[in-house]
Amino acid sequence: MLSAFWGHASAIAIASPVVSIVGFHGDRTTIRRPTYGEMKFVEVVEKQREMPTFPQSFPMNGGDGPHSYIHNSSYQKVAIDGAKERTREAILEKLDLELLNRNSDANILRIADFGCSIGPNTFDVVQNIIDSVKQKHLKKETHIGTPLEFQVCFNDQPNNDFNTLFRTQPLFSRREYLSVGVPGSFHSRVLPKNSLHIGHTSYTLHWLSTIPQHVCDKKSPALNKSYIQCNNLVDEVTKAYKIQFKKDIGGFLEARAEELVSGGLMILSGQCLPDGIPKALTWQGVVIDMIGECLMDMAKLGITSKEKIELFSLPTYIPHISEFKANIEQNENFKIETMEEISHPMDYMPLTNDFITSMFRAILNTIIEKHFGDGVVDELFDRLAKKLDKYPINFKRCKKYVNYFIVLKRK
Repeated sequence: MLSAFWGHASAIAIASPVVSIVGFHGDRTTIRRPTYGEMKFVEVVEKQREMPTFPQSFPMNGGDGPHSYIHNSSYQKVAIDGAKERTREAILEKLDLELLNRNSDANILRIADFGCSIGPNTFDVVQNIIDSVKQKHLKKETHIGTPLEFQVCFNDQPNNDFNTLFRTQPLFSRREYLSVGVPGSFHSRVLPKNSLHIGHTSYTLHWLSTIPQHVCDKKSPALNKSYIQCNNLVDEVTKAYKIQFKKDIGGFLEARAEELVSGGLMILSGQCLPDGIPKALTWQGVVIDMIGECLMDMAKLGITSKEKIELFSLPTYIPHISEFKANIEQNENFKIETMEEISHPMDYMPLTNDFITSMFRAILNTIIEKHFGDGVVDELFDRLAKKLDKYPINFKRCKKYVNYFIVLKRK
């Protein structure tokens, strides 16, 4: 998700066999070219163009190998499965099929899973939504015609492994709906206006569009020097992350408000911190801090450098539950139909060290490899596994995330 495009000179067409740039002076470019046997110097005054900045893009680990997200996302699957019944109830009770299709001649219902990644989780989510809509369609005996057709938009970052995603799509689902891959950051609009009926995202909104400003600036008091995450132990760092999160969740909701038709549903699920609890006291926060310690150990051996670690900070932020709710409530384009705090089915289950290591590797592989280069990932997670064996997580003492389930209706 991280990309920076510097202003650059526009293309210059000169009718000459040879053109060479020999110097830059402020905003002037000196170009040397031969003209009728003589070498002349031409100064071209150019203005730098402002190039757009794009969100950072660090998708889950692709492919279907042993370290892929496909094979290491059961923790997320359990949480998604735990929300299936609530999703079904929301569709049966809150979705107005007649309203959604009032201005449409086609009986097409469009669904989007934002931050779909790869693997079975997104297909399970979509199938549950479709089954619920079908149930409502039959139960209410709506007059929008039959059969009802479905189009599903699978959205994630452009470098998400869409090839693996569609290669592993269940065969039966291909007869249930038409599939569309939609590459792009969900922090901005990725679909046409008023084209979507049901949107869904699960365990994605903690990913920011960019690393917060100043947390990797050596001259800033918000430099996240001691940690590789926002664990709520450094006030300046937390503030920077909080500002970025507010901007991103606002952008996400504004984009969905444009895409959804009036009466359309947006279903959100994910994790927050209990009010007053720092992330450093959760088992997930402990693990990420351990990863940071492993990186520092590797720097001492020359495998990476301390400077690289100080300039590395994860673009993720887990908000406190009251903070998250406030951001949702501030958006005036939606009516809040449901806002519940739920528990993760594995909250009270001790996880094995192998499970923890594999899960975090599948999530962080891309971003770590991008920043630290090839050859670091294997060593890093080998060290994490050994550190977990030496200092196992005390799940009883660790604080637990608050899981949320929210249903919004477009006004």
